[in-house]
Amino acid sequence: MADALKIGVAGLGNVGASLGHLLAEHGAQLAKKTGRTPTVTAVSARDKTRDRGFDVSAMTWYTDAVDMAANADIDVFVELIGGDCGPAEDSVRAALGRGVPVVSANKALLAKHGVELADLAEKNGVALNYEAAVAGGIPIVKTMRENLSGNAVSRVYGILNGTCNYILTRMEADEISFEECLADAQRLGYAEADPTFDIEGNDTAHKLAILTSLAFGTKISDDTIYMEGITSITTADIQAADELGFRIKLLGVAQKTDTGIEQRVHPTMVPKSSAIARIDGVLNAVAVDGDFVGEVVLVGPGAGGNATASAVVADIADIARGDKTPVLGVPASDLVDYTRARMRKHEGGYYIRLSVYDRPGHFAQIASSMGEKGISLESIVQRRESPRTEANGDEPQPVILITHETTEQAVKEALEDILSKGVVADKPQMIRIEKLQ
Repeated sequence: MADALKIGVAGLGNVGASLGHLLAEHGAQLAKKTGRTPTVTAVSARDKTRDRGFDVSAMTWYTDAVDMAANADIDVFVELIGGDCGPAEDSVRAALGRGVPVVSANKALLAKHGVELADLAEKNGVALNYEAAVAGGIPIVKTMRENLSGNAVSRVYGILNGTCNYILTRMEADEISFEECLADAQRLGYAEADPTFDIEGNDTAHKLAILTSLAFGTKISDDTIYMEGITSITTADIQAADELGFRIKLLGVAQKTDTGIEQRVHPTMVPKSSAIARIDGVLNAVAVDGDFVGEVVLVGPGAGGNATASAVVADIADIARGDKTPVLGVPASDLVDYTRARMRKHEGGYYIRLSVYDRPGHFAQIASSMGEKGISLESIVQRRESPRTEANGDEPQPVILITHETTEQAVKEALEDILSKGVVADKPQMIRIEKLQ
């Protein structure tokens, strides 16, 4: 009979409950595959009386996760608490410090303290696995740490937040506003009561910072990521993208250049023909460009109890087998400092939407502002919403500009100049156009 692998789980929320169910259902199968029988023997959560759908009476209960990590008789510590400090950080440090392998689903913790924790794990000769921290059920961490280790990566990008992808998909499919989609996402449980962390891009940025380190062997640097959320996206932008042959997605992009590495999170127009454009709803997708393998795209559920628990169990299985790799792909001592790339021309150009007062000379002023910043325009489209009459002749009308390759700084300076001239009624909208396969 296979020896037991004693597991301590800190945090029994949605993911913790799914983990308990998965181990109960597939424990025997896992024992055959790993040679160890995974058994939860210790747990820590705030409410002992809550019904989680499985029996915890035979497990040792700890009210303090740090106490469990430091003292429980366990072979693996699973951290499902969340947050980049407090009990989550303290308990992980306690487990690693005493030589207990750790599995974590905590992207915020890894983004902030990943290098220190990797160093601690490696000095104590134990694994720190975190597949569930990035893109839920998609095995992107293992793919990058192990399967693509023979490639030099030039770019990693993807849809890393299901809430945002669901909202953008619904806005396009049902032609409804951002606010309506967000309310619906909250009702269905796809968005939190306070969705700021998701819709402003923070969640994607944390995941991207981890992927950047795995891709390029750099220290994690989440505070250098350019970040822009989806709150400014309107149905007009969605419709214009459709007519131009694009779809709008919130992407996290990390790319190696001659001067360093650029990390950015922002709404992006992607060609309808690209693989990433076809990822809808709450699904996530991650693409990696390797020099020998070419582009690899992984697609799957990026969140949810079952998908996240699946990733947690995959990490537990690796520990049961005795598999251990450097936490961030290379030893923590070999990680190099992150160097932020200097500004360069954006190859795909930009989509710009202006609300222009319909008066003589205004188009000439817009063109002049663009020309003064060296911006070449591929097309200008006026999208008049109603026939011009004497009564509505002065009302602002939507105008769409598509630029050729140019720098973001040049576009921003041109738009500031246009805004200062009083020719537009609202703040201009700018969305990058990404060249993807």
